[in-house]
Amino acid sequence: MKNKKLISLILTMALAASPAFLMSGCVGSVIDVDENGNPVSKTESSSSDEKSDSESKSDSDSDLDSDSDSDSGDSSSGSADKAKFDMTDKIQDGTILHAWSWSFNTIKESMADIAAAGYTSIQTSPANACVEGEKGGMQLYGSGKWYYHYQPVDWTIGNYQLGTEDDFKAMCAEADKYGIKIIVDVVPNHTTARENQKKVSQTFIDAVGGIDKLYHKNAEKGISNYSDRAEVTTHSLLGLQDVDTENPLFQEYFLKYLNQLIADGADGFRYDTAKHIALPDDPRDSAEAADETNNFWDIIKKTDKADTIFNYGEVLQGSGERVEEYIKTIGHTTASYFGGAVRSAVQKGKLALIDLNDFKVGGSTDVVTWVESHDNYTGDGSYKQVDDDQIKLGWAIIAGIGEGTPLFFDRPYGGNADNQWGDMNRIGAAGSDLYKDVTISAINHFRNAMVGEDTTMTNAAKKKSMLLIERGSKGVILVNAGKNDEEIEIDTKLADGTYTDRGTQNGDFTAEGGKLKGTLKAGTVAVLYNEGYKDPVVMPKVTADISSFDVTGGSTSVTLHVSGADSGKYTLNGKEAEFSDGDKVDVSADDSGVGKLTLSATNADGYTSNMTFWFTGTPSEEASE
Repeated sequence: MKNKKLISLILTMALAASPAFLMSGCVGSVIDVDENGNPVSKTESSSSDEKSDSESKSDSDSDLDSDSDSDSGDSSSGSADKAKFDMTDKIQDGTILHAWSWSFNTIKESMADIAAAGYTSIQTSPANACVEGEKGGMQLYGSGKWYYHYQPVDWTIGNYQLGTEDDFKAMCAEADKYGIKIIVDVVPNHTTARENQKKVSQTFIDAVGGIDKLYHKNAEKGISNYSDRAEVTTHSLLGLQDVDTENPLFQEYFLKYLNQLIADGADGFRYDTAKHIALPDDPRDSAEAADETNNFWDIIKKTDKADTIFNYGEVLQGSGERVEEYIKTIGHTTASYFGGAVRSAVQKGKLALIDLNDFKVGGSTDVVTWVESHDNYTGDGSYKQVDDDQIKLGWAIIAGIGEGTPLFFDRPYGGNADNQWGDMNRIGAAGSDLYKDVTISAINHFRNAMVGEDTTMTNAAKKKSMLLIERGSKGVILVNAGKNDEEIEIDTKLADGTYTDRGTQNGDFTAEGGKLKGTLKAGTVAVLYNEGYKDPVVMPKVTADISSFDVTGGSTSVTLHVSGADSGKYTLNGKEAEFSDGDKVDVSADDSGVGKLTLSATNADGYTSNMTFWFTGTPSEEASE
């Protein structure tokens, strides 16, 4: 992507020296910001390149509910019918839901909702064994941190934040019922930090030839110059010790981990901090054995089912990242500059083609695109620039385009510009309902129906606030980022007829004689197509009115809601009961200091929606002191 065509929103970042702020790859980068959303440095940083690179670090926790008491009803009730869900055959043709910090059980319980929303695949947070931080606290940020699962202590499946290997298998089996693919975030570049060295598995250390064979020579030195490929690929990232990924014994061990994930149901991998793992012609670490070469990427591509596995690397754009070479080597990479351009465009209401029609990296469209990612959401403060409505506008752009593979980052439940970590602030819980919003879902289904159709983008009516995305002669997406409703009459390839906005934000549009007419409301998207359209699966919905998720010293009254089904079921701290819309329950913490309320409802077609809410209180032994 040409820099002059991009609006880069990768902002300067700095991390506190405390181990609590160490995060890897998606190590995580939580920083202070000023009232304008600009980052405020906590410590001196030695390199502006390092700052922009660290935007890519911030993906990690999730909430463990591996006791499997979460089956408040099989999410499909055994009735999943793949024919009813228009999944694409290939991951890159559809859309990816990034179920950021959701537990495996939470994803499993939400599978019917995810399928109905039109996602072809789901990306999980890292499944590897990880360091247990802050006494196992489960807050996304606070008492616990999301980024600890980016600090591996072994490459085995299951951790305290996301769930067990059995939970992972069950999630994959449920996904298969709907034709949904599972992408796992994997973290080969580093382990946890030096101060946690004793927590690294001795079995793993022995398997790679001992502690002296585990790390690069300069594994504990930080990166000071991001244009120096030797530093980028052999020095530590944000204090996390850099693994000797060229060690054949490590490669064998890591490949075994990947193959076990595949055997358990994984269909693809996101390689965290990929640009920190050497390409074949990068400088070698002087401490490596004479027979070691920079062949990590060649080795790991020899996984089982290699011909069908979808691989992409996190290669945040900046100085010396060699992104074009990583695409050729891995298959796909991220396109971080494009995400910044999209966020800036929708925020300003100016959808200039020069900023939005060149998302390619080095001429390649083998990239994963996003409106926002967990990296910028947790790291650079730019999440404050876009609200839910603007995310819809951006999603229409990146998912409406036929090329690239769009990833929808699901913010924490209740997360917004004023409340970054959301109302529950809980690892493992499902995030915002925006991922299944009717407009977002309509865009997903549109993309699935348009596979193989060419993309043409123009500024509708020559206004930079409006964008027309045409897919051959089969469908159109209209985006109005302006502040005024627009009466449009524009050229179209659509066949004559009436086209209803499938996203329901606008009314009908008419195509006649090569002209498309209708009213496009301010700040909305219109999704227009008839050929290939299927009525979406209608899901029931369960929600709750909750004034506070803190039940310390007492309880809170919660009003339960259900629609699309005659009644719902709730499970409160292990006790089950049915409820009708508007019923109330009092929620308090159990002896461990946690309150857990799970709602579910099944409609006449046998599809079940689930939602679990977590409340925090005081453990009984503390309360009695």
